[in-house]
Amino acid sequence: MAQPTRVTAAFIIIGNEILSGRTQDANLAFLAQRLGETGIQVVEARVIPDIEQTIIDTVRELAVRVDYVFTSGGIGPTHDDITADAIARAFGTETFEHPEAVAILERHYAEGEFNPARRKMARVPRGASLLENPVSSAPGFKIENVHVLAGVPKIMQAMVDMLLPSLAGGAVVESRTITVLIGESVIATEMGDVEAAFADIDVGSYPYFKPGASGTSIVLRGSNIAMLDEALATITAKLEARGIEIWAGDHK
Repeated sequence: MAQPTRVTAAFIIIGNEILSGRTQDANLAFLAQRLGETGIQVVEARVIPDIEQTIIDTVRELAVRVDYVFTSGGIGPTHDDITADAIARAFGTETFEHPEAVAILERHYAEGEFNPARRKMARVPRGASLLENPVSSAPGFKIENVHVLAGVPKIMQAMVDMLLPSLAGGAVVESRTITVLIGESVIATEMGDVEAAFADIDVGSYPYFKPGASGTSIVLRGSNIAMLDEALATITAKLEARGIEIWAGDHK
């Protein structure tokens, strides 16, 4: 039987304000969840500064390693919004003033408000296509497999929802969870055995706390549902063989 198709993505968060701690990123969790629902797995995320060469190098590296790259930040009207120029150089081209982007922005701003700084938001790399922005109109763009989005969460997230139907996903990753009222170190061997036996299943453990109870939640994730359920049954049997009660979860 053919294995489910695995489609991957990387997310590049661009902005000195994120690295300085002045602004907290709110986009990674949203993007990972939305893409996951489409069958696209975020396998890497990076936060990088507003430095042109860093943006160029990061985009070039990730664009050849994953199916989709998404970036957020750096496409506004200010002097430090350099993402469009950097990504153009990453693909060996230059930016130009996109006529359709100009028209979109002219319709959005009142007469006299479409100043040179705002006009900067109409510049995209040659060969790029525009990505719709239903919140503030200023479009993002797509060049090859790189999707360039705004950094403001409300805007970025609306743009993601607009472009999702155009993305080709793979097998959706599902999860199974069981909880035991003992610490992670006590069951490390069983988790390691299952991870070794089921190479396509991710095995994770997380502290569990609830009034009057504490322990460990074991989370199994994978796109092959039959294998996922087999891994769940295996770790359940291993724990029960040691007299460890499964306190809650997806076991049967």
